[in-house]
Amino acid sequence: MAKPHAVIIGVGNGLSAALARNLAVDYSLTLAARGTDKLKLLADETAARMVQLDATDEDAVAALFDRLTAVPRIVIYNPSARVRGPISELSADDVRNAVEVTAIGAFLTGKHAAKHMLQAEPIDGTRGTILFTGASAGVKGFPHSAPFAMGKFAQRGLAESMARELHPQGVHVAWINIDGGILNPGRAEPDDRPGSMLRPEAIARTYRHLIEQDRSAWTNEVAVRPWVERF
Repeated sequence: MAKPHAVIIGVGNGLSAALARNLAVDYSLTLAARGTDKLKLLADETAARMVQLDATDEDAVAALFDRLTAVPRIVIYNPSARVRGPISELSADDVRNAVEVTAIGAFLTGKHAAKHMLQAEPIDGTRGTILFTGASAGVKGFPHSAPFAMGKFAQRGLAESMARELHPQGVHVAWINIDGGILNPGRAEPDDRPGSMLRPEAIARTYRHLIEQDRSAWTNEVAVRPWVERF
């Protein structure tokens, strides 16, 4: 029997790579990113199909889903863009681009993922899972980081609205607040704060738990933070 299919958008060498490795055991994969040159080893390791994608281009996002060989059971949206600086000095074009990547790209992915999932026959009453990678900026805006907060607040609202609309139709939607720094390859924890960063593999297990939740107790929002993080 063919494996069910999962799509991960915005793939790099950190959390999204950990998600790909976690899911590859039980799912066939499509990995999409703006640049795919660095994905070959991960694609080979996970037997995944690679797709070059600008997530803010609706035609490209629609084509990605239309060309899948099976309706996806899982879709994960990871991309975001940051622009830092005093509010009085930020470029409107830079802010617009950041919000496009973080929020509009999430909307386009949610739209086309839902369109396809709603056409699928439910399995145990469930048609699929759509997950958005959030951040603490979607709960509280930090100084000099207005564009990131704008995008993440919008993304969080999108996920909440989608959950209320789609849960009764068998599509699980959730937003994950990554409330802390991720220990991606090439990064190191401060010597005086061991255990202060989130391990990608540990976060991936939380995503997997959301995917496998019983529909009688679906979570639509969850926060993950290292045990030393201040609330």
